[in-house]
Amino acid sequence: MSNLKAFENNGGRFLVSESLLTSKLNHIKAFVFDWDGVFTNGEKDHELQSRFNEVDSMGTNMLRFSFFLEHKELPVTAIISGENNKTAFTFATRECFNANYFKIANKTDATKHLCETYGIVPNEIAYVFDDVLDLSIAKECGLRIFISRKSNPLFNEYVVKNKLADYITYSESGNFAVRESCELLMGVYNLHDEAITQRVNYSENYAGYIELRRAVKTKYHTIAEGKIVDITP
Repeated sequence: MSNLKAFENNGGRFLVSESLLTSKLNHIKAFVFDWDGVFTNGEKDHELQSRFNEVDSMGTNMLRFSFFLEHKELPVTAIISGENNKTAFTFATRECFNANYFKIANKTDATKHLCETYGIVPNEIAYVFDDVLDLSIAKECGLRIFISRKSNPLFNEYVVKNKLADYITYSESGNFAVRESCELLMGVYNLHDEAITQRVNYSENYAGYIELRRAVKTKYHTIAEGKIVDITP
């Protein structure tokens, strides 16, 4: 996995060995992302909405294709946010994520629901996160990628001291950190170049993957009266 040296050379920080990271990824069946501070820099407009970028979008697609090449099936994919982000709805629907959880202050409620719905356990989740509300999931899931910021050095060290991450990105929030996270995991699979080449050639494998991906209908969930509810249109 010498290709992972590129991440260290750019300032990425591995908190576990490469062999342990590989072992963790081999058990992963779901990729879960926070939204604010992960796909975005946390800024909102006057309607409390944000944006995403196509660079991160391509990253999530190629990561899912890499998983498909490795396992011959799609991973579960979800966004779990404490806020109501219409842009996240657009992203999840366009990218055919399985689920979008929003306005959920205690994110472990969403994790439990996701696991029950898709027949997985927390140890089979890879989680990309950046802030305090995410730590309840980071404590439980199997693989954690933390998006750090120079503006919160004490929090960054809190995550390290409490062993709540396996890798810390060199890209900050909103600066293509999702793409970095996805390429890292593709590198751990040792499938980055193959996935890219097959996408360029629109291979039979990629065509089959896209057909399966397009069949995924995104479910939308929030919390009401203490319970997770499905509000899918």
